Amino acid sequence: MKALLLSAYDAASHRAWRENLHAMLPQITWTTLTLPPRHFAWRVRGNSLSWAFKQRPALTAGHDFLLCTSMTDLCALRGFVPALGQLPTIVYCHENQFAFPENPQATVMNAVEPQMLSIYTALCADRLVFNSAWNRASFLQGAKALLRKLPDEVPDGLPERLAQGVVLPVPLDASLWQPRQVAREPEVLTVVWNHRWEFDKGPALLLAIVEALLQQGVRFRLHLLGQRFRQAPPEFGVLQARLAQWHAETGIRPGHQGHVAETDKYRELLASSDVVLSTALHDFQGLALQEASALGCAALAPARLVYPEYLAPEHLYHGTGTMAEQADSAVARLQEWARRKAAGLPLPVADMLGCHPDTLRPGYEQLIHSLFSQAAAS
Repeated sequence: MKALLLSAYDAASHRAWRENLHAMLPQITWTTLTLPPRHFAWRVRGNSLSWAFKQRPALTAGHDFLLCTSMTDLCALRGFVPALGQLPTIVYCHENQFAFPENPQATVMNAVEPQMLSIYTALCADRLVFNSAWNRASFLQGAKALLRKLPDEVPDGLPERLAQGVVLPVPLDASLWQPRQVAREPEVLTVVWNHRWEFDKGPALLLAIVEALLQQGVRFRLHLLGQRFRQAPPEFGVLQARLAQWHAETGIRPGHQGHVAETDKYRELLASSDVVLSTALHDFQGLALQEASALGCAALAPARLVYPEYLAPEHLYHGTGTMAEQADSAVARLQEWARRKAAGLPLPVADMLGCHPDTLRPGYEQLIHSLFSQAAAS
């Protein structure tokens, strides 16, 4: 069986999905086309042009089905390359354009066009798939709200068609579960924050949590990981300066700060940490937290977004209320875990086997099987 896979904005989570999918389904011969995750407005609107006029031989190479991300401009691409309209098609939604928090630092941009494009692409799908129930619910809520605002001639039943999408998470790399020999430092609670250094990952809340930890006298080490861009929110500078002062006063060795490009070193840092912390304002699956959990970290995340889908209450802190209230809730849990570690007791580790390839493989195979069953019946 031959498949064409299109990743129109190949960010880290999208790359992880397609790479782990290839490894999970080796019986399929994959032709994969990707575009780099930059120039967002152009990428989501121009990917059909880029592919149709630069990659036509690859697009028309006799594939059995098409699998594309929701950022693909599928309507235009099918118009430019009519042969693609004959392929049974799965659209995979890693995220949606309705649930992103507003960036107070960003210049004003028109979000309606990428939102409408995602609706068009979803309606083109023979099978629509989301990586989480939170992603599906927020997409449907946003799509309904946008469709209600349109002036006239909106067809009936569009939300019902979109609601037929199923949930299949991004599979994690199976090698995360390989046994590892790790040494955790007994004197401090090691916390890792492994997210993009951008406003939507909650740096203001992270700073509030760190300030509260310092005030409470908790002995901890923070690994501040994740991808950093040319412009980072100002909270990161304040946080780094505050930690540098505290390390100089206490003699506690600083944690790693910055992106770790080498996979083995990155995973070694995660595996040697006690806690993985999220302060995200949006997360549609939480791959960074899930990977750290699979490596043995105790997950701590806000009780909102996708996290309650797979984390027990002991892994959640208050996700609403003032920032101070959320920070206090997170710090109370970290203090509890610091005491448990000092007493030689294990910390609770969330079970991530639901995202193991062996767990997800039957669902993906059934998805593809149903695609061909529908095509044969029509």
